[in-house]
Amino acid sequence: MNRRKFLTIAGSTGLILAAAGTGGFIATRSPEIALRPWKNADSGYPDPMRRALSYAILAPNPHNRQPWVVDLKSDTEATLNCDLDRLLPETDPFDRQIVIGLGCFLELFSLAAGQDGFRAEIKLFPQGEPDNRLDTRPIAQLKLVSDSQLTADPLFAYALQRRTNRSPYDLTRPVSEHDLEAIIAAAGPAAIAAGIAAGDKLQQLRDLSQVALRDEIKDPAAFRESVDLMRIGRAEIEAHPDGISIGGPLLEALGMLGIVSREAMVDPDSSSFQIGLDMADEQAQTSMGFVWINTRGNDRYLQIAAGRAYLRLALGVTSRGLSMQPMSQALQEYAAMADHFKKAHAMLADTDAERVQMLARIGYAKAIPPAPRWALSTRIKPA
Repeated sequence: MNRRKFLTIAGSTGLILAAAGTGGFIATRSPEIALRPWKNADSGYPDPMRRALSYAILAPNPHNRQPWVVDLKSDTEATLNCDLDRLLPETDPFDRQIVIGLGCFLELFSLAAGQDGFRAEIKLFPQGEPDNRLDTRPIAQLKLVSDSQLTADPLFAYALQRRTNRSPYDLTRPVSEHDLEAIIAAAGPAAIAAGIAAGDKLQQLRDLSQVALRDEIKDPAAFRESVDLMRIGRAEIEAHPDGISIGGPLLEALGMLGIVSREAMVDPDSSSFQIGLDMADEQAQTSMGFVWINTRGNDRYLQIAAGRAYLRLALGVTSRGLSMQPMSQALQEYAAMADHFKKAHAMLADTDAERVQMLARIGYAKAIPPAPRWALSTRIKPA
């Protein structure tokens, strides 16, 4: 069936009730435990390290893998490691995106510590910088130092409001040049931030993002990696609050009926597969602006810097009442993206030495709930 007919049938109240068998189904589909870390940030933690970490675990990261593991040394010292079981070998073969996500974690950690009157001293790769793939060596040593002269960063006020919003954006509401300039400025000097919200280049980036996202969906290995990380319905989300959440009463009912399933999603002949392509088109073509992060080079230190800048950029977007979604498929280093990679760098990099690390769409959209998270206790090793 076509997408319109599929959604008409799927959206009927009768279908939901047939799947649920009870009127209380709709009211109980929110994954309460998986969303609790957003409510518990800075709530009752006895020391500054855990308080800062309770915010850091809310940082954006690829496929919501939450790859961070923290080895606590004391109330003010810890070591950040990467959980190597949470890598994305198909779409992120050199772990670049994972490192960027760890950079987001470190920046949010630093902002949260500053709010508490502590300066975060971060020593990157204390046992050496990883090469093509991450290994068991730590990502960073963390130390909190009390500093009465420290001024809290105003961006931190938006940490609990930040979302990755994959909804269609409002085509009737352009992004102002004033807002775009403020967002770019929020990224800070650690990396090169830029953006656009009008003109021919905006449409060119829409088109590039659309075809790159479509090609990722059409690449069996790459898309299977994403589909395997999808959590369909409340029970799966609560059990595994990482990965890509497919939640809400409608989608959960469709999952219970077998209409939405992992196998259907990867079947090119299925309605689910076509709907995925339609959604990709809608996301790309309703982009009302784009922002990107570049670095002069591409070592692990610069990837961390890109992540820190991206986190600040995301908070800047939130501070202006806008929404944001990464659209970095064209920047990935696997074979299906090779042509898109060249086009993206031709459009967005000023020199051959510059590496485009992140590309994201921005615009106005309806509010959405936060993404599920593992509890802080699952991400730390006690001292």
